[in-house]
Amino acid sequence: QVPLVVSGGGLVQVGGSLRLSCSASGRTFENYAMGWYRQAPGKEREFVAMITWAGDITHYADSVLGRFTISRDNASSTVYLLMNRLNVEDTGVYNCAASLVADRRAWSDERGSRHWGQGTQVTVSS
Repeated sequence: QVPLVVSGGGLVQVGGSLRLSCSASGRTFENYAMGWYRQAPGKEREFVAMITWAGDITHYADSVLGRFTISRDNASSTVYLLMNRLNVEDTGVYNCAASLVADRRAWSDERGSRHWGQGTQVTVSS
């Protein structure tokens, strides 16, 4: 198990920014690729971004590419999602995930097992 605690959600206006954090406990954080997913009301969960355990490779959904940045700090066992130029379509529950699988397609397709956080609401108002 990799307990994950998500924080940083909230209400922001269109064009604004938010930074989400996901903190893990345990000593195996650095073994896991980390990522973010989101689920908008009435829609299926979708992939947002992932980062390999070393932080050297990242992968983003096309819808957030160039606006969102994923990063991680293995020393503090935390992964971040910086979201810039937010729009109404970014509204949803965001959740972080940990997986031993680092393949970007597996993350995009949500294949393989993952550990999940509790999620946090992001609401972008117009």
